[in-house]
Amino acid sequence: MNEPAMTIRDVAAGAPTPVISVKPVVLPAPGRGDDLHVRVSAPATGRDLPVIVFSHGFGESSNGYAPLVDFWAAHGFVVIQPTHLDSRTLDLPPDDPRTPSIWRSRVEDLKRVLDRLDLAEDAVPGLNGRLDRGRIAVAGHSWGAQTASMLLGARVLGPDGEAGQDMSDSRIKAGVLLAVPGRGGADLTPFAAEHFPFMNPGFTEMTTPALVVAGDHDQSLLSVRGPDWFTDAYFMSPGGKSLLTLFGAEHSLGGISGYTVTETTDENPERVALLQRLTWAYLRDALGLDNVAWSVARAALAQGADPLGRLESR
Repeated sequence: MNEPAMTIRDVAAGAPTPVISVKPVVLPAPGRGDDLHVRVSAPATGRDLPVIVFSHGFGESSNGYAPLVDFWAAHGFVVIQPTHLDSRTLDLPPDDPRTPSIWRSRVEDLKRVLDRLDLAEDAVPGLNGRLDRGRIAVAGHSWGAQTASMLLGARVLGPDGEAGQDMSDSRIKAGVLLAVPGRGGADLTPFAAEHFPFMNPGFTEMTTPALVVAGDHDQSLLSVRGPDWFTDAYFMSPGGKSLLTLFGAEHSLGGISGYTVTETTDENPERVALLQRLTWAYLRDALGLDNVAWSVARAALAQGADPLGRLESR
């Protein structure tokens, strides 16, 4: 008798742990104009906890992405979410002198979090001394994914294609890039090329291991290409990467931005559950914590009778 095929629910993440979440944790940020506010979510128990620094999409804040953050924190990760200057919660006017360099400020926000992990530890009752500072990952969605990719080695290219400043960070050991924008230049719409000159990433130096996630129905208004634009970070970077293509997914990838977010146009709880477990398993593997869960997750996705996506690696 044939055994039933595995499903993604068979990825044994263990029982969820109660989570303590604290906000705002204020990180002093001289020269930024506003101190950096972050949210820290941590499991109530456990030691040697790995860390995920998460960069939100345009206009969002540290209050978002609960479907992923809740799962990661309940299953052993400390998740730190900065609120970037473009957040609607800050209501920065378009003529603010900081606006043209917000892309750079975003990267600096993530580095500031890494520099001040002591403040994150002190802010959460009982967390002090429980972080594993040798196992830190970065993740992000949309513009946040481009921000995160810079710490993995991606660079903003100049008008002549020359690579800009290297803003990678050796403290980051792995990344998860959710709906990360692709290359710029002729692939951008005229509006995007005019207003977002920083949206011209080069991935040839992005050497840190990463999982790239793209929806095959994600049609960006910023690119003249189709949904494959969101796979550039995988195909144009050095090896050591994996690509998860989600079938039928649009930019919210099923609803990762929040449980009741109105801009989610492709709500799909099963797709979100897949992302929760696959990203968790990937990071466990990439950070050297577990070499079983990722293999089980890959097999479960491949064996599904009606798969939600396709996974490939190189």
